[in-house]
Amino acid sequence: MGDRRFLDLGPLQLERGGTLPGVRVAYETWGTLAPDAGNAVLVEHALTGDSHVVGAAGPGHATAGWWPSLVGPGAPLDTDELFVVCANVLGGCQGTTGPSSAAPDGAPWGSRFPAVTVGDQVAVEAAVADALGIGRWRAVLGGSMGGMRALEWAVSRPERVAGLFFLASGAVASADQIGTQTTQQAAVRSDPAWAGGDYAPGPGPVSGLGIARRIAHLTYRSDLELGARFGNHVQDDGRFAVASYLEHHATKLAARFDAGSYVVLTEAMNGWDVGRGRGGVPAALSRVSARAVVAGVDTDRLYPLAQQQQVADALGVPLRVVPSPYGHDGFLLETEAVGVLVRELLAS
Repeated sequence: MGDRRFLDLGPLQLERGGTLPGVRVAYETWGTLAPDAGNAVLVEHALTGDSHVVGAAGPGHATAGWWPSLVGPGAPLDTDELFVVCANVLGGCQGTTGPSSAAPDGAPWGSRFPAVTVGDQVAVEAAVADALGIGRWRAVLGGSMGGMRALEWAVSRPERVAGLFFLASGAVASADQIGTQTTQQAAVRSDPAWAGGDYAPGPGPVSGLGIARRIAHLTYRSDLELGARFGNHVQDDGRFAVASYLEHHATKLAARFDAGSYVVLTEAMNGWDVGRGRGGVPAALSRVSARAVVAGVDTDRLYPLAQQQQVADALGVPLRVVPSPYGHDGFLLETEAVGVLVRELLAS
């Protein structure tokens, strides 16, 4: 369990049809909730992240916190003043109901786990907020897949979001993103151990998941960084250095993440369109009443700046550009620059 807490919610009606009979949510908090609950901030994790924003690796936490310098006493998300919440996403594999969770018959959901949307994921988070007594977030912050949920909060529940930090994400999935992610899904499904999504408990389709991670990681980093770090160097073992690097990240992910969750979550990302059923993206974004900071990474080739510019223009705010050689992962690595923007949002 580690530092995680759990909430058991009732049935969830899903946007694409069907119902989950019950949802368990894993979440973590830092700081103290004010008597009027006016100091609560929601942090949204990305695809392979989880609720462990800050803290050491150890029992219950396969990895250390993924945004540690942004949360804590005196940090941009200052826990001396703020109550910070992060919940593992619906469909995940770090304590929240997902494909590896037990279905009502006691067996893992596996291939029976229903399709979920970003809207469904936010509905679960809203239930968590209700359970914690939080009527309105002082801010909702997220990058990449987390940015989708942050924007969905601000569009679907504008009265509950005072501040929005939208980082390295888009308002609608692009053909390039869908193509990349469906290719990753094909890699997972091509692994014989996938077994149609009903693989036995144990390692599972780690080979396919590793290939998916290799593909994904290339989109997370920039050509500039990979060239500077690895070039065409060949190691003593005969492997290209960049191939060894990708294999390392593939092995790390396969050891801590469920392949079924990877497919379910990338499907949710592929279906992301904040304007669907709302008259299009501009009409949807016109619902946002929160003060907003919109930012992107200048070398991001997965979520290029034009996608954040679309959101910034619709919200009537300037696009803030984070310089970084790291590509999309700059939203996680450039914590000093990101922290400045977070402080700006909370100070306004």
